[in-house]
Amino acid sequence: MNSTFTRLATALIGLIALSWPPVQGQPASVEGFWLSDGYGYLLEIDAKRMQAFEVTAISCLPAWTAVRVPGSVDGAPAVFKLAGGSARVEISTGPSPPTLYLAWPAAASKVVCRRLDERPKIRDQKTENTPLANFDVFWTTFAEHYPFFPFHHVDWDAVRAKYRNKVTADTTPTELFAVLAEMMEPLHDAHTSLNAPSLPKRYHGMRPDPHPLDRKDFSRITEIIKKHLQGELKSACQGQVSFGKLSDTVGYLRIKAFTGYVASDDFDKGAEKLAAALDEALKDAHQWRGLVVDVRVNGGGFDVYGVMTASRLTGRDYLAFTKKARSDPKSPALFTPPQNATVKVGRAPRFEGNVVLLTSRHSVSAAETFTMALMGRTPRVTRVGENTQGVFSDVLGRRLPNGWRFGLPNEIFLTESGESFDGPGIAPDIAVPVFTKEDLEHGRDPALQKALGILGP
Repeated sequence: MNSTFTRLATALIGLIALSWPPVQGQPASVEGFWLSDGYGYLLEIDAKRMQAFEVTAISCLPAWTAVRVPGSVDGAPAVFKLAGGSARVEISTGPSPPTLYLAWPAAASKVVCRRLDERPKIRDQKTENTPLANFDVFWTTFAEHYPFFPFHHVDWDAVRAKYRNKVTADTTPTELFAVLAEMMEPLHDAHTSLNAPSLPKRYHGMRPDPHPLDRKDFSRITEIIKKHLQGELKSACQGQVSFGKLSDTVGYLRIKAFTGYVASDDFDKGAEKLAAALDEALKDAHQWRGLVVDVRVNGGGFDVYGVMTASRLTGRDYLAFTKKARSDPKSPALFTPPQNATVKVGRAPRFEGNVVLLTSRHSVSAAETFTMALMGRTPRVTRVGENTQGVFSDVLGRRLPNGWRFGLPNEIFLTESGESFDGPGIAPDIAVPVFTKEDLEHGRDPALQKALGILGP
């Protein structure tokens, strides 16, 4: 998806399950109630559909409805889709009975759901649409799922004490929006957001930027890059992927997003477009001594597309990253068991030689998990530019009783050695300022020039 908020919103609305005919190794039925490990989802399943609810200790709000699709995919006993959409999800046996895995193509991990013996009391609890109720649901959701308060030196209990007394029964929607946005601002987290269509108004967190880019800068960046190329900059995937050559022996691959490759939201068709683009971009790779991969302006998307791209740059399988989600509403130190994502050797054509990766503060979300996915590569990738934005988790999409939508991260991505980069981002090996106003005005790209110097003419 082409924004960090949409990215997980699409992924999580695909957490869909229902019942299927008995299959060896599978439970006979999943009708009933299921609660996810982390993520705060309650699933109510009957013979024909599933209703998902977003739950906290104080609230239970309808999220989405799923319906069964005839047939199966790759051995999955049942496939379902979101009512009114095309997002696909498959069911598989969970890690132990009675559990289920919910898996969907766009996600780099699965969600475990555990059966409940009876209808939970929270299911019958009505959540009022009042200013205070909206405040409490918002605060409680962050308190139960957000793992990064220590990283940002934010005391969330103190935030509640400071702001809750500013909300009364007479608080206007505009005033409430201002309060909630002000609560998130000190986090400087690009995966936090608040959308109030009724106002209309939107807040999106971000790390402070000494060199913010505006709309006209993006076309200027492309013009500057083209000046450094030998020949044309070819475009694919609706302009999200472009490629060319910096010299006879150095290729260039630019990825502006890991989403938006087709007009629809069809993940599989997008994957086909990406594979075709990489085929074309790397068709002469056997003649190269080096490759520059550029994700300096990349707003994110599907982590899986990033891992797919990394698979075309290796001759051996290796760990891309491990991810885990916050699992205990009362303890920010407890997480779900880690799940691994692996870079597997992709189809030809591939490039297995020296790679320089260009990153910046505008390398966000899936651009960062892609950067992480290249860290285990051999030969080692050299990173040039700036720290990435520092947000890796999928975005947990949530709603308030008044219909507003908000998002927050609830996962941590780790390297094989257990290192995470949330907050500061992944640092470059060679620090070079990226797209400063002065460089844009003078048509300079010192990071690209540095990469070419590393790889040779």
